[in-house]
Amino acid sequence: MEEKQTEKKTVDVIIPVYKPDDTLRRLLERLAVQNYPIRRIIAVNTEKSYWKDHVYDHIENLEVHHVTKEEFDHGGTRNQGAGYSKADIMVFMTDDAVPADKNLIGALVNAFDQEGKNGEKVVMAYGRQLPNQDCGLVEQYTRSFNYPENSRVKTREDLQGLGIKTFFASNVCCAYDREAFLEAGGFTSRTIFNEDMIYAGNAIRYRGQAVAYAAEAKVYHSHNYGCMEQFRRNFDLAVSQADHPEVFEGIRSESEGIRLVKKTIAWLVSEKKIWLVPGVIVKSGFKYMGYLAGKRYRSLPTWLILRFTMNQSYWKKEPGFQGKM
Repeated sequence: MEEKQTEKKTVDVIIPVYKPDDTLRRLLERLAVQNYPIRRIIAVNTEKSYWKDHVYDHIENLEVHHVTKEEFDHGGTRNQGAGYSKADIMVFMTDDAVPADKNLIGALVNAFDQEGKNGEKVVMAYGRQLPNQDCGLVEQYTRSFNYPENSRVKTREDLQGLGIKTFFASNVCCAYDREAFLEAGGFTSRTIFNEDMIYAGNAIRYRGQAVAYAAEAKVYHSHNYGCMEQFRRNFDLAVSQADHPEVFEGIRSESEGIRLVKKTIAWLVSEKKIWLVPGVIVKSGFKYMGYLAGKRYRSLPTWLILRFTMNQSYWKKEPGFQGKM
């Protein structure tokens, strides 16, 4: 019975794309052989000159829409992609996440059959990110920390125990109930980063809804960021939190980062990889400094913000930016 119920739900996959490479081709080909049918794959590509039609001609249900770099926004561009969908469930992915098997879409869809402890409706479900083959050892552990083997459903009841992790979700691979998405007004239309957690935070904190982590829905996705890349990423992360106090204010955050550092070091010691511990401490320091700077970005001069951010184009679109130069 359960299988028949889930088969009634139609699915579209929405992928913001920038400078596509062979990873996108592999992603699309693996979507094409999923066990659960995909109605349409909607690519929203930044800069038409980077897109090569002949590379993707064999993907039958693919449609492409182009935007300029100036038009791109983490929330707004995904809202545009959602506007092209009429499916029951929209699966957002990034162009560097590759399905691990044929069950990705089905596992995400099945997550919507769950509910919270008090009957809260699941409105979004995110998948598990596995490390790529070239992923560093420490980053492999970080992936297992953030994306464990066991699935769960998170609600407002988890805030006291999980803190900010209650809102954790990732549009690298995340499915949304389209009806609930439209009722909520979609993603915040302008954000530097973190549109997925902002949506999850509002769903859990204010709408009494639930977010599911579907460990059976697996993609390969990882980065080997250096110290300054981690600094900039955490700077932008903290900017998004500072811009949305209605979601993040009063929610325990820094302690989760400290817990990750402690567990990573303990794991390295247990694996007899002690020489990697100093690198973890240094990189964690850069993460924390970036986070602190982002939280206080309003007191920083514009030239320094441009050095700290991963997304300069976001700031250059800010009203009054030219005047601050």
